[in-house]
Amino acid sequence: MTDPFAVFPIWVIVLDYLMGVIMWTLIGRVAMNIFLPEDSNFFFMKVFVKATNPVIRVFRPVTPGFLLDPLVPLYVAWFFFMIRFYLMPWLLGYSVMGMLSFPLEGEIAGAIYEAFN
Repeated sequence: MTDPFAVFPIWVIVLDYLMGVIMWTLIGRVAMNIFLPEDSNFFFMKVFVKATNPVIRVFRPVTPGFLLDPLVPLYVAWFFFMIRFYLMPWLLGYSVMGMLSFPLEGEIAGAIYEAFN
C-alpha cells in the first residue's frame, strides 16, 4: 500500500482526516439512531449528537424538507464523501481515486490487514 504521506502534502492529509472523521461520525449517529433516540442518555449517543449538530445546522439550508430527521446526518455525510472522493482529487489535479485510497480509510485498512495477517 502506498504511504499517503509520501504522495500528498500534509495539509491534504489533515483536511481529509478531519472530513473523514466528520463523515464517519455522522454515519455513526445514523447507525446509533436506529437503536436509540437522539435524546438518549447513552454517553456515545450524546457525544455523537453534540458533535454533529453544528455540522447539520450548517447544511440545513441545502437539506430537503422531505427528509426524515433521522436520515439528515446521512445526507450531510454524503456531502463529505462527495468532497473527499471527487472534489479534492479534482482540485489537486489527480484523477478520481478509488475506494480505500482515502488516507484515513487506507490507514485503517492497513492496520486491520496487519493485525489479521
